[in-house]
Amino acid sequence: MSESKTKKRGASGIGAERLAQLNAGAQAITLTECLAVDFAALMGNIVPGIDDDALAEMTSAASAGISRRMPLAARLIGERLGPSTFETLKQHSSDTVRGWACFVAAAGVNMTLAERLAAIRPLADDSHFGVREWAWIAVRPHLAADLDQAIALLAAEWTSDRSERIRRFASESIRPRGVWCAHLSVLKKEPERALPVLEPLRADPSPYVQDSVGNWLNDAAKDRPEWVQALAARWSAESSGPATSRICRRALRSIPTRSSSGNA
Repeated sequence: MSESKTKKRGASGIGAERLAQLNAGAQAITLTECLAVDFAALMGNIVPGIDDDALAEMTSAASAGISRRMPLAARLIGERLGPSTFETLKQHSSDTVRGWACFVAAAGVNMTLAERLAAIRPLADDSHFGVREWAWIAVRPHLAADLDQAIALLAAEWTSDRSERIRRFASESIRPRGVWCAHLSVLKKEPERALPVLEPLRADPSPYVQDSVGNWLNDAAKDRPEWVQALAARWSAESSGPATSRICRRALRSIPTRSSSGNA
C-alpha cells in the first residue's frame, strides 16, 4: 500500500490525545502513527530556538511525502543549529527525531564513506523499525556514489556483526530496487558486484536478514533472472539448511515457471 493511502486510511483512527503525544516526542508504534506526525509541531516542541521561518517551511511541506519531509527537516535543523545537533537528535525518544538524525549524518560534509557509515551505525541498530529504514535510506546516495567501496566496507564490517539489524542493513542498503528510494542501475545490470555482501549472508540464521537477502535477489531477478536462478542453485547445493532454502524461495518467487501449455 502506498504511503498516502496508509496515512489516509489510518490517521483518522488516531485519537487527538495520542496525536498530541506523538507531536510532543513520543515514539510511534505503527507505520500509521509514523505517517501521522506533524513535523512542524514536533520540531517546534522539541528543537529549542528553532525559528518561525523554519517552522513555516516545514508546514508548507506538510502535503509532501515523508521521504521528502525527512531530509527537509534535517536540513532546516542542521542549517540553524549545526552538525553538533546530531548527538542530541539521535538520542531522542521520538523515532521521527532519530530519523532526522539519520539525514543530518547523511548531510555532513568532509566525511569519508567509512566515517559516514560509522556515524549511522547506531541508528542502523536502533530498536525502532522506522529509524532502521531511515538509516539506510539516508546514506544510500553516498553508497551509490562510491559503490565498490561501499560494498567492500559493508562486507568487511557489517555482514559479520552480532546484530541482525546491522547485518540486514548491509543487504537492504544496496538493494537494486529498494523501496522509497532511487534504484541502483549498476546493480540491476551487474548484481554480481554485490556478492561480497550477499555470500556471507546466504545462510544467516535471522529471518529478518533472510527476508532482506531474498528480496535483494528478487529485485535482481527482474533484470537478471538467469543469474539469480544460477546463484540460488549453487547456494542450495552448497548450503542445504533451512535458512538458505528460505532465502532462495523468496529470491525466485517472481520468476515465471516453465509451462507446457505452449506445447499443446
